[in-house]
Amino acid sequence: MRISSGNYEVIFDIDAKLKRIQALEGETARENFWDNQQTSQKIVRELKSLKSIVEPFLKIKEGVEDVRDIIGIAEAEDVESLKYFKEELSKISRRVDDLEFKTLLNGENDPNNAILIVNAGAGGTEACDWAAMIIRMHTLWAESKGYEITWLDQLQGEEAGIKNAILLIKGDYAYGYLKSESGVHRLVRISPFDANKRRHTSFASVDCIPELSDEIKIDIKEADLKIDTFRAGGKGGQHVNKTDSAVRITHLPTGIVTQCQNERSQFKNKTMAMKLLKAKLYEKEQRKKAEKTACSYDSKKDIEWGSQIRSYVLHPYKMVKDHRTGFETGNAQAVLDGKLDGFIEAYLKSLRTIA
Repeated sequence: MRISSGNYEVIFDIDAKLKRIQALEGETARENFWDNQQTSQKIVRELKSLKSIVEPFLKIKEGVEDVRDIIGIAEAEDVESLKYFKEELSKISRRVDDLEFKTLLNGENDPNNAILIVNAGAGGTEACDWAAMIIRMHTLWAESKGYEITWLDQLQGEEAGIKNAILLIKGDYAYGYLKSESGVHRLVRISPFDANKRRHTSFASVDCIPELSDEIKIDIKEADLKIDTFRAGGKGGQHVNKTDSAVRITHLPTGIVTQCQNERSQFKNKTMAMKLLKAKLYEKEQRKKAEKTACSYDSKKDIEWGSQIRSYVLHPYKMVKDHRTGFETGNAQAVLDGKLDGFIEAYLKSLRTIA
């Protein structure tokens, strides 16, 4: 058997990346490198992104060479060597798949943290319960990746579940992965809230936007803002219920509203609400550009029948299907427990095909 990493060097464009790394490291070595924070941070991020591909590839290449050496000295009847050879090949194959997956995350904001916004559709308690299930699904996925989850805002349903919530998911490439989840999600099941055990269809929307770095400037005029303070609701102890610590900001020209009540400090809540506004305004502009090139944002429609990007059917059979990519699985419970990687990978590959 012939094992070669040469083809993959071409696929991953390793030579070009190594040359670019060398050039960027030369820039970082300059005495006045940190004088311009905006430029220096951009270079550091690009360097980190390039190394995240090149360094794992070089380890894979080293593993291939080790296996080749073993093949060269192993005899046909050497069962132990052959067993080791098969195990190492399997590991190398998984590493290559992981690395190929990572190369799909090449968007400008893919390395950023993600802001996840979930809203229940029409349908009262059913929809609110479904929204809570979606939040659980994504938090379990995020926890499996070692990401940090912060609740920024939430409104509980009147009987059960959550009407809407905003979460900040912190971790490398959180936005790159979770952007695949933006759209309407549809659930079909026997309702636990229906005494007659009838089948119900519920909808909830997910919107994922990148947390922007401070170097990205969005022009927001103070005169265009309406800022309200109010008492935070829900959990949080006596402090949040007795002081007007929560902040709501309305951007008058666009009608975009953001709010935060997670922090005890009104100042911190205002800072986060402004960050959310900045991210939403940026996303609005990006969406306009994307619509001109028929990009993926056209899947975000009203939270109703026929607009869903993904369906979760729990009755009369079990299946989860993404209508954008055709990817599906019969293990619906695993998906609801956070096993989203198959859907995410299929979506990212579809973007590369479109491009």
